[in-house]
Amino acid sequence: MTQTLFNIRDRLALVTGSSRGLGNALARGLAQQGARVILHGRDLALVQAEARAVAQETGAEVEAVSFDVTDAKAAQQALETLINQHGVPDILVNNAGLQRRAPFNEFTPSDWDALVATNLSSLFYVSQVITRAMGERGSGKVINIGSVQSKLARETIAPYSATKGGVALLTQGMAADLARFNIQVNCISPGYFKTEMNTALWQDPAFNQWVEKRTPAQRWGHFDELVGTLVYLCSDASSFVSGQNIFVDGGMTSVV
Repeated sequence: MTQTLFNIRDRLALVTGSSRGLGNALARGLAQQGARVILHGRDLALVQAEARAVAQETGAEVEAVSFDVTDAKAAQQALETLINQHGVPDILVNNAGLQRRAPFNEFTPSDWDALVATNLSSLFYVSQVITRAMGERGSGKVINIGSVQSKLARETIAPYSATKGGVALLTQGMAADLARFNIQVNCISPGYFKTEMNTALWQDPAFNQWVEKRTPAQRWGHFDELVGTLVYLCSDASSFVSGQNIFVDGGMTSVV
């Protein structure tokens, strides 16, 4: 029974921002569980190379797609082509993200716009196209990637926190609107993981010490520790779970 509940074998999953980093690890995790995976990124050559690597490593069917998630028209065209070629995804993981750091009063409008476009607007553009097709079929799973900053703020990243807070609330709104189509929409909010996007942080001894002290688990997370939650939310085991934001953060958001 358990194997059936958590089985995602042969389900088609699109993971945005998956040519490297956290998104790549999530895509690999789904492929290792037998899902058919479509990797996405802006650099087509890089995405294709990663698709070959993941396929060779996991034995799964892996494809590659490249388009700008911040361009609504380009995203729609690319996703309609994807659906025509591969079918409607059973799973959509909205992972594409961007970080910019500066004190609030020094943050530039262009960096604000870039963060909103990549972290929030792109999720709307991609999800709208995919969930329309999921709705016509009558089923689907959408997993948005948030952050501990969906709940907690920290200096120099106020705009990032705003976008990730938006992801959490958009998740709830999507869940409310899409439930009638048997589409479950949830959010995974990672704590501190050693990603390429936060290289400057984990290479800083003082920040490392702060993370270890601030996190009850007393360490950074490992990519594979996100996969179990992702598989659960992609599987039939979560058929009555929607609108939730699950923090995978070693306990950080539970303590002061």
